[in-house]
Amino acid sequence: MKHYLLILISFFSLFLYSQVEQNTDSAFYYNKLANANLQNKKFDQAVFFTQKSIDFCATNNFPDNLANQTFKLGKIYYNQRNYNEALKNFYKSVSLFDKAKPTCTKALALHYIGITNVAKGNYQLAEIYYKKADSLLKKLNIVDKAEILHYEKAIAFKASNNFPLAIETFQKIVKKPDNKPNLKTKTDAYYQLGLIETQLKQNDSAIIHFDKALEINAKTNDLVQKSKIILAISQYYKRNKHFDLAYSYLDEYYQIENSLLKIKSAKLDSNQFKKFKHSQSVSTTLKRENEEKIQLKTYRYSKLVSILAIALISILSLLSLALYKNNIIRNQNNLLLREKNKELILAKNKAEKASKARSEFLSTVSHELRTPLNAINGITHLLLEDSPKKNQLKYLESLKFSGNYLTTFINEILEINKIDSTKVEVEHIPFHLKELLFNIQSSLKELATANKNYFNLEMDEAIPDNLIGDPTKLSQIILNLINNALKFTQNGHVNVIAKLYAIEEENATVYFEIVDTGIGIPEDKLQTVFESFSQASVEVNRKYGGTGLGLTIVKKLIELLGGEIKLKSEVGKGSTFTFKLNFKINNEPLEVKEESKPYNDKQLKHKSILLIEDNKINQMITRKMLENKAIICEIVDNGEDAVELLKVKRFDMILMDVHLPGINGTTATKQIREFDKITPIIALTAISLDENRDMLLSYGMNDVITKPFVPDEFYSIIARFFD
Repeated sequence: MKHYLLILISFFSLFLYSQVEQNTDSAFYYNKLANANLQNKKFDQAVFFTQKSIDFCATNNFPDNLANQTFKLGKIYYNQRNYNEALKNFYKSVSLFDKAKPTCTKALALHYIGITNVAKGNYQLAEIYYKKADSLLKKLNIVDKAEILHYEKAIAFKASNNFPLAIETFQKIVKKPDNKPNLKTKTDAYYQLGLIETQLKQNDSAIIHFDKALEINAKTNDLVQKSKIILAISQYYKRNKHFDLAYSYLDEYYQIENSLLKIKSAKLDSNQFKKFKHSQSVSTTLKRENEEKIQLKTYRYSKLVSILAIALISILSLLSLALYKNNIIRNQNNLLLREKNKELILAKNKAEKASKARSEFLSTVSHELRTPLNAINGITHLLLEDSPKKNQLKYLESLKFSGNYLTTFINEILEINKIDSTKVEVEHIPFHLKELLFNIQSSLKELATANKNYFNLEMDEAIPDNLIGDPTKLSQIILNLINNALKFTQNGHVNVIAKLYAIEEENATVYFEIVDTGIGIPEDKLQTVFESFSQASVEVNRKYGGTGLGLTIVKKLIELLGGEIKLKSEVGKGSTFTFKLNFKINNEPLEVKEESKPYNDKQLKHKSILLIEDNKINQMITRKMLENKAIICEIVDNGEDAVELLKVKRFDMILMDVHLPGINGTTATKQIREFDKITPIIALTAISLDENRDMLLSYGMNDVITKPFVPDEFYSIIARFFD
């Protein structure tokens, strides 16, 4: 008995569960909820359930329903006057209809794009879509005998206060011959013309159109339509101070409204009577059937069997009801969880898009500034080399300083973007830590002397000499911190301390501390100083300058290397920056690198170089810099001509701008390497976020010179290939 009971319960439960799933997750179900909310004027809920229906159709691959529901969502937004969202959904529905056979709904979607554009004042674009809608209706052999589409078009013009076009469209409707389908539309058109001309204070024309509306309405006997026309005429006479006529029409309006109320009441009473009669009939039938069943059960079964049967039915009913309720609750919770997950995903995507947009914007700005900055720095360099007058030298030195400052600023922006975009790779190469720190100290002694600071370096002898890590990023971190300390300290002390924190097998942890006795940082600014473009105050920025990006880069680089920076500071007493980094110990001796010989003018003299550059100012600057070293320079402004020239003429070197009209520098390089694998090709580029040295070299280039040029580096790189 127990087994049978369990089987029955399981079967019945599965049946109910399947019914719940079917009823609570279907396009029909969501559409029904959306319509109910539209009737109750709950537009937000209507939008929500229509979107649910769209998602269901997309997931289950119902293309026709998907197109129809998307069109419906557009209409909801249009009726709420949210024209941007409406247009977005109308365009999407047309795109979906394009994948299926043409339908009347597609024509309506095109028409609604037209009237929405009218509402936004885009009349020319609207006319294009009206024509598309008319063309599709003709193709489908559908004739708008009731002139509904033209009427909606006219209403859209009226809503956007374009009365001339509205009047023109309404007049086209009223000129149509009378037929049964269009009588109601013609009446409404005359009524709307009367309203417009009342608004434009063309009183004689207005009353003519109202009277014409009444005349056509008499053929349809539409009381609702007649009621609004009578009310409009009453208001017209009231405005024109014909109070007797106004009262007369107002009285007629109330009589019509009373008639309409009686008709509605009569319909309601009739429906209620039918429902009552039906319920009585059902009740009598059920009662008679129950009596027959009871008699039959009493006759066939004993009292004990009846009790057991009732008990079994009760248990099944309770269990099934409990399961049914649990399933409903679970489905509701699942729907809620799905919505919350979607909201979280949307929020995450928005945050990622905002971050990406910021990085792309800063990268683009940084990249685009390099070309004009190259012109500023280049011309400044040329003028300084051209024996300027003493009174001009001061201005040129100021211009050079400003150019270098901007170059540093742009480089820092690009560095932050690269770190944020995870396009920075951490190197793991052998280096000598003590030598690296001594070199940094030597390079900054001049700045320390300028501010009259005592600059000291303390090195722990226990730190292994040879480590494996990223010396470039470590140098950048320490240089920024020491540079800040020296800049904000005058007549004080700056100490750089490096200690061995821990050593385990092949790993060493080094503790770094940079201490100064400078101006210090207020307590409320200790966290924000690591944010981009942030300094302790406006006064500090004006007095000491700086971009406000140095500490941001430091923090990001330390985190990239697996460490964490800490700051302690007190105003007027100085600041202390500390951090720890892990390095692997290098047990093999470091290779001693031979110092590269500096270039000399003889290496460059009488060499022939082809410059491929489209920017006229950069052409002039680069040519002048080359000619100053007695280099013969020929210029081509695009990649195609350069390739053709190099097929017939040889040069000692090619300077190739990466960004060129037509084929770019990388493509031109690949084509040149097909017939010339010897001539050195140097890339000239304002490296952006998506470019890097290795990528450019992979196309066959031999080296890279970054804009804006640093003259000594420019000549050194060129000379390297003329040994």
